[in-house]
Amino acid sequence: MIEYTIFIVDDEKSIREGIACDLEDEYTIDTFSTAEAALEKLEKKRPDLILLDIGLPGMSGIEALAIFKQIDPGILVIMITAFEDVDAVITCMKAGAHDYIIKPIHMEGLEVTIANGLETIRLRKEIRTLQEQQIEENLPFFIGESNVIYEIMDYIELVARSPDTPILILGDTGTGKELIASTIHYRSPNFKGPFVTVNCAAIPKNLLESELFGYERGAFSGANISGKKGLIEEAAGGTLFLDEVGDLSLDAQAKLLRFLDVGEFYKVGSTVKHKVITRIVSATNKDLDGMISRETFRKDLYFRLGVIKIEVPSLNERHDDVLQLADYFLDRFNKKFGKKLFKIEEEAKELLKLYSWSGNVRELKNMMERAVLTTQGEVLSAMDLGLDEIKRGDFMSPADTIQFAPIPPAGIDLDQLRYKMDEFYFTQAMEMAKRNETKAAKLLNLKHHTFRYQLKKLLEGKEK
Repeated sequence: MIEYTIFIVDDEKSIREGIACDLEDEYTIDTFSTAEAALEKLEKKRPDLILLDIGLPGMSGIEALAIFKQIDPGILVIMITAFEDVDAVITCMKAGAHDYIIKPIHMEGLEVTIANGLETIRLRKEIRTLQEQQIEENLPFFIGESNVIYEIMDYIELVARSPDTPILILGDTGTGKELIASTIHYRSPNFKGPFVTVNCAAIPKNLLESELFGYERGAFSGANISGKKGLIEEAAGGTLFLDEVGDLSLDAQAKLLRFLDVGEFYKVGSTVKHKVITRIVSATNKDLDGMISRETFRKDLYFRLGVIKIEVPSLNERHDDVLQLADYFLDRFNKKFGKKLFKIEEEAKELLKLYSWSGNVRELKNMMERAVLTTQGEVLSAMDLGLDEIKRGDFMSPADTIQFAPIPPAGIDLDQLRYKMDEFYFTQAMEMAKRNETKAAKLLNLKHHTFRYQLKKLLEGKEK
């Protein structure tokens, strides 16, 4: 059973004690005669709900409401007013109050109001628990020595607060784009609404438009006799995740752009406007800049989808994380299959670091699962992982194709050498491309989002 804490903030002692006496059997109650006292307590203890009188001495309830919501936007605040002051109530509701009650207080009505408010909290806590379980299950997307993914998660927490701002997730296959999209949904104000996923690449292009927007009966040959609700409608009040959005046809792109601009669309075969409020999160592993230049993707749609962009680095950009991830999977699949493999041999570790991960974390996970399941010994070898049979071309380009200076007797700082090399080539590429990041990325044979991520890291290194 979920336990709830309620703050009662009212300058009338009889009201504080009367409400507390009625509620203390079901909830943890703290009472305060001033907003200042409640704010001081808030630094040490966070309530789920606050009953807050508008007409307090000193700091008013309206002033305190703004501070409470600033400290913790998730706190529900129910305002108490001695008379039905419409202007004050409207001001409070606009400032984020959940509801209000009028003195003299009728306890039955108050209990219903509190129960309704705490039901919202209960749903938030349950979904938060489910989300944490999902993140734990997909933990490898969020661990590593590089801390790159943790930076992304901090950014997700920030941008998820909006209920409708479009977000575009860029990254290679297997980097966890759908997991990030679902995390955005469950961290957003839309968390109680549906999370609808559409794989734009898996639906035939001639059917994609009708799947997204729905259709009226008789709209085309083979259409359902009663018509069909589209996925955008299914996602009303929640989040629509458009995976592989680069596979949308130009006609579907035009309709999607209109929907993003005005929140309206037409079903296939219909002349009636439909209006739906939902959050669009999209993702792709394609080079949308290149598609725009080839006129296969609309530039205006790109900017509307990508009001917020989240660029997910590939595992090949996180080589420091590979062995940590492999050890995590070794432990995970040991438990799953009842095995006692205790380490990965050194040769296999070297090959894991050299391997080119086209499938990213998902590919590493599959490789480790297969190896742990089928291995008979206590140590994972390169043969167990299948790395001894993989063609040389599947590994990162060998350094011996380039001439390097020998290591001096005093040794070298390899990390500093890598940094200087990256700094030199990134600077040169930007100069040759006249500061155009897309062109500079092509000079280094990198995807645009990869180039931007590595350039950001270089600039951060200069500041240190």
